[in-house]
Amino acid sequence: MDISIHSSFLPQNDPEAALAFYRDLLGFEVRNDVGYNGMRWITVGPTGQPGTSIVLYPPAATPGLTEDERRTIAEMMAKGTFAMVLFATRDLDGLFARLQAADAEIVQEPTEQPYGVRDCGVRDPAGNMVRIQQLR
Repeated sequence: MDISIHSSFLPQNDPEAALAFYRDLLGFEVRNDVGYNGMRWITVGPTGQPGTSIVLYPPAATPGLTEDERRTIAEMMAKGTFAMVLFATRDLDGLFARLQAADAEIVQEPTEQPYGVRDCGVRDPAGNMVRIQQLR
């Protein structure tokens, strides 16, 4: 079986802030930007990896959610417990310095983890946990 990850969804509650983080700070390219009913779905991905994308979506648009569920999702996003993404780079220290200089919300500085990776943690503007591992 030949299967790959094509797209993954990550919530955003401020399209311009999401673009500033993923496009301007991390250097991802914008592949699609679709507006509908006052909301935006923005597809971004790393340059040179056209087959892998992240769709930054408005979680309030999820069909079938109750108002209580919408409120819970908003609360979880604000705490950074709703969604997470894991990236990797060859230059963790350089990327971390760039994130720090841009006043990204730092959760953990580059650290050797007991499970065998060196990584750091930041939160994107929506509160999503972004962990970045050092490629070795």
